[in-house]
Amino acid sequence: MNQNAFNLIPALEGEELLFIQSLTRELPADKMQNFVAVYNGKRRKTDQVLLGCILGFFGISGIQRFMVGQNGMGILFLLTFGFCWIGTIIDIINHKQLTFDYNQQMARESMAMVYAFN
Repeated sequence: MNQNAFNLIPALEGEELLFIQSLTRELPADKMQNFVAVYNGKRRKTDQVLLGCILGFFGISGIQRFMVGQNGMGILFLLTFGFCWIGTIIDIINHKQLTFDYNQQMARESMAMVYAFN
């Protein structure tokens, strides 16, 4: 059942897949379906964050930080033009790690929600 549930999460691969598998290892089937539904609505795809980084470089600096819930850094990037675009360039390079960190946090929150509702 768990492997089929992972197929319902689009673009799940690599580190994120291993993290989700370890997090949901002992989760019963009914709670697994709830987890997938909640997590799927909260997570970000790496291409979305990369697009935010590129938009931040050419337009509104810091949009990628707002996308991953780092509002303080987003405001700082906005006021400093992405640290004169150096921070935005670094975010373009590290967009996969930004996304993975955000998705880890959302997975933990989703697990807490699944157990809170049942």
